[in-house]
Amino acid sequence: MSYMNRPLNKINKSNSLRCLKYVLTRQSHTDIIVPDFTKDMRNEAAQPNVPTSQNEVPRKLAAYMASGILLTSGMYAAKAEVFRYVNYMAASADVLALAQIEINLADIPEDKNVTFKWRGKPLFVWHRPEAAVKAVRSVPLNILRDPERDEDRVKDPNFLVVLGVCTHLGCVPISHQGDYGGYYCPCHGSHFDISGRARQGPAPSNLAVPKYTITGNTMLVG
Repeated sequence: MSYMNRPLNKINKSNSLRCLKYVLTRQSHTDIIVPDFTKDMRNEAAQPNVPTSQNEVPRKLAAYMASGILLTSGMYAAKAEVFRYVNYMAASADVLALAQIEINLADIPEDKNVTFKWRGKPLFVWHRPEAAVKAVRSVPLNILRDPERDEDRVKDPNFLVVLGVCTHLGCVPISHQGDYGGYYCPCHGSHFDISGRARQGPAPSNLAVPKYTITGNTMLVG
């Protein structure tokens, strides 16, 4: 049977098979030479018959070493950052120098309020007369905005030690002024008595009393 006399379906089927075989042959890239990387591989990986489990140990060891190095580097970096932040937030040398102050109380005349600088804030030391002490201690606590006994605010009845910062908005009050003979804040009109207690105006609380000790005639504020 000649080619022209073959059935049409047989001709199409034969041509299709030849085309498919040609396409598969071209797509398989059998003409490309693949380089041999066996010489660059580990002996365990180069042997195809060696089970995979025998190659896991060196692979895990390398992963563990890399993880350990990264973790250690990260910890050292975090430590350096923490130290940098702590050093940045630490008080400077001039502030540390003013952290403690020694004041000779004998040098302060009676009924005299002296201002010192302590930790960047004004520090008031008032040598109070005996009559003023008796008067301020006779004030009933129930009429005070921030009830606090004068005895609890001083270590020596003759000396009042408070921070010169108004508890309203931080202005510096003036001594021997106001309606109660103590301190008066010129910014917003707060009045304090001679014990530094808030009596009138917007100040919500008494003037703060810092921690200090008195040794003989010398006061050490710490």
